[in-house]
Amino acid sequence: MNTTLVVVADGARARFLTMAAAQQPEYESGPNLVEVAVLVNPEQEMTGDELFSNLKSGRNRSGNGQAHGYDDHRDSHRDETERRFAKEVIATATQKLGGKGCLTLVADKRMLGFLREVGNGGLHGIEVHEVARDLSKLPATELQQYLAGEGLIPPRKRPKS
Repeated sequence: MNTTLVVVADGARARFLTMAAAQQPEYESGPNLVEVAVLVNPEQEMTGDELFSNLKSGRNRSGNGQAHGYDDHRDSHRDETERRFAKEVIATATQKLGGKGCLTLVADKRMLGFLREVGNGGLHGIEVHEVARDLSKLPATELQQYLAGEGLIPPRKRPKS
């Protein structure tokens, strides 16, 4: 089991990355942040017409032509979808760490809130660091450079020659 796990998440996808030593340190840079798993939230990828029977939200017409506003709870539905996804992300992270080690959660403020809420109390023995930024589109090398600059993971070192 690797003792360092980085989770980069948004509402639609979570990437799990670990630190891997260079196989030939005299010729390769290392350690390297390597993606080991990806979770996808299929509901977040769906369009409005795939999720809801009526595309328009918040208005209904009665028989006399007057419009009536109402709340059809679409925001609540999306919140619950992200909350369930956050629960799956935390469960996968805990399983990958085996209950001990260091977990770095990288997500926008909204998703980080869901991850924090779900992980609260369930991450005993795991040191947790949080980065409230959406870095989900960055490649692993750029992500490592950013997190190393923040002092959260080791930087890549040049080959020993």
